[in-house]
Amino acid sequence: MTRARTETIERLGMTVTKEKTSILHLGIDLGTSRSSVSASNGERHVVESFVGWPVDMVARKIVKKPVVFGHEALEARPMLDLHRPLERGLIKEGSEKDELAVRELLRHLISLTNPDGGQKVFAVIGVPAEAMRVSRQHLRNAVKGVADSLMIVSEPFAVAYGMDALLHTMIIDIGAGTTDFCVMNGRYPTDDDQRTLTNAGDSVDEQLMTLLRSKIPEAQFSIHMVRAWKEQWSFVGEPKRKVEVTVPVNGKPTTVDITTEIRRACESVLPPIIETMLDLISRVEPEYQEAVRHNIILAGGGSQIPNLAATLEAALAEIGGGRVKAVDDPVFAGSNGSLAIAADAPESDWEKLAG
Repeated sequence: MTRARTETIERLGMTVTKEKTSILHLGIDLGTSRSSVSASNGERHVVESFVGWPVDMVARKIVKKPVVFGHEALEARPMLDLHRPLERGLIKEGSEKDELAVRELLRHLISLTNPDGGQKVFAVIGVPAEAMRVSRQHLRNAVKGVADSLMIVSEPFAVAYGMDALLHTMIIDIGAGTTDFCVMNGRYPTDDDQRTLTNAGDSVDEQLMTLLRSKIPEAQFSIHMVRAWKEQWSFVGEPKRKVEVTVPVNGKPTTVDITTEIRRACESVLPPIIETMLDLISRVEPEYQEAVRHNIILAGGGSQIPNLAATLEAALAEIGGGRVKAVDDPVFAGSNGSLAIAADAPESDWEKLAG
């Protein structure tokens, strides 16, 4: 029998009970842009999915770390060999450094949860449905030596499990690299219940970059600036305010109105998302289609785009109407769901990993 002890800690004004056992269960949402971890000891952390190594002696002297993660790595990128190792939800093929970056990112996420010495780590990792099919072995290799047991699940399934939305529900998880769909029918989802699109946050960034270069070709801006503008100002439908940003134009800070470009870039993902949503609904058993239409949940960073839920509900009107709502906690919905799976999973569902 597993021996356990508990302790009470104060964090952010809340009393949290931590159970210490011989196994630390982790739920990890491994994202193209951000990765989050939720642990059975009460720890929760989110890190931007960037990993960097100092490029030379000078950089090592300034950075003072052998490897840098997240926002810190992004800020120090001129000094680093910087990697964003997940591309469209997959570990980049053919790049040993990107595989190493994923391994280091997972190691970092696990270290943030402060496992006790001697604890075994059982990790459920949520990935896009497509990654489960084509990148499973890469993930196994990345986790070896970092965790003792592994389970890989699709990100939208993890969200559904964490919300107990397991019957007659559709999850649409809009991340940076992919938009993932999952219809829950009261059992593990099959391949037919899931879809992955590459129309997601990164494609919005690329579209916005193209539109802005066309509008202000003499301006200087980076993809990181464009991504920050999108995350702050994204919307679909009629604008409620003017969106203005300041960029260098021939070295001079210049205010530019990018309202139209933000709208066009964000709305570029709507047609494929709506088409896939309607197609998956049409494949549900006919007597359950109405229930699914009225129980659609948006997750991921893209779920917070203003007016998105209302726009998808308008698209449902042509097939009888429906209801779309966004998760309350888009940062940790996936990792919390993965942790819930870890807590409930029987021993037979876990893959044991050699060191």
